[in-house]
Amino acid sequence: MRMFNFEGFDVLEAGNGGDMRDILAKNQVDLVLLDLVLPGEDGLTLAREIRKTGDIPIIMLTGRDEPIDKVIGLEIGADDYVTKPFFQRELTARVKTVLRRHVKKPGANAEPEGRVLRFSGWTLDMDGQFVKSENDEIVSLTAYEFQVLAALAQNSGRVLGREQILDLVAARNWDPYDRSIDVLIGKIRRKLKDDPRKPTIIKTVRNAGYLFMAKTE
Repeated sequence: MRMFNFEGFDVLEAGNGGDMRDILAKNQVDLVLLDLVLPGEDGLTLAREIRKTGDIPIIMLTGRDEPIDKVIGLEIGADDYVTKPFFQRELTARVKTVLRRHVKKPGANAEPEGRVLRFSGWTLDMDGQFVKSENDEIVSLTAYEFQVLAALAQNSGRVLGREQILDLVAARNWDPYDRSIDVLIGKIRRKLKDDPRKPTIIKTVRNAGYLFMAKTE
């Protein structure tokens, strides 16, 4: 982990789930780089535990490049997924990107500033990277969830295919034929309370992609 020290990061290493819990309990941690294969509890189990107790950004790191692993990682709320082997610069760049784009939760009464889009009672703050309901409820989104929602909202009324969505967000290295985008769309719908059977915000267009139906301001 010297490469992170050279970049100015303070690094704490844990060899298993118990060590990780101890570190998280005693330190302010800004991001967790989590290997999928660990002794005892696996990385996915630990990621689920982290996500249940907070919104610390998580990057999954593994030698397994199966699409299902990526899907499961996204379903539990991982912010990125890096497979081995990788270049050191790539990994540090991913860490910086996730930290920069990690959603910060403003106070319940905070007013959005800068570039905003409003739709169906929701406010999408492009600079603060958060979504706020008309009742001042702040919805927590992962970095990729926010990017996908922003891409759709900025193209309201236009059908976007999965590959087009991937081109508009940071995850350009993902396989456009896996379920990554579908998983993220499903999570966004649940958080925005948009029933996929009778959608008013995001509609699935069969064999074409997704359509952002709501009118934006």
